[in-house]
Amino acid sequence: MNVSALTRSRLIIAATFVVALILSVVPVPTWAEQFRPDWVGLVLIYWCMATPHRVGIGSAWLVGLLQDVLYGALLGQYALSKTIIAFLAVKLHLRVRVVPPWQQALAVLVMLAVGQLFVIWVRAIIGKPVLGFSYWTPSIVSMVVWPWIFIILRDIRRRGQVS
Repeated sequence: MNVSALTRSRLIIAATFVVALILSVVPVPTWAEQFRPDWVGLVLIYWCMATPHRVGIGSAWLVGLLQDVLYGALLGQYALSKTIIAFLAVKLHLRVRVVPPWQQALAVLVMLAVGQLFVIWVRAIIGKPVLGFSYWTPSIVSMVVWPWIFIILRDIRRRGQVS
């Protein structure tokens, strides 16, 4: 792979993360807030499964830190959560990517739920209230939208020749 192809691949991957970060903070009605998918988690899982040699734990840490800053959260809270998600995605990518996207959605649900469990644990340690069932709806909604996200990102990867 020559330098321009490598640069193009990096820019395409970075652009998808930027779009995911923007989608995670774009204003929505209050009632719809709990139904917002974990855009960053979905994009992270896709790239970790599609290109584990290019996107992994380090990328997850960086994107998670950006998410910490955007949300005004405890610094490192989302960074560690995304790192755990990336670890699981990279570790399981050979098993998960061979099944159809609708079956991959179950693995995505588990990975995102583990990341959310970590966030709950951190919130409990610092004394913030533990949230109710509505806290889990982003993982469930993410599972539902995963097949479409998979198809869109796969098309972007193929058209951009990201390998």
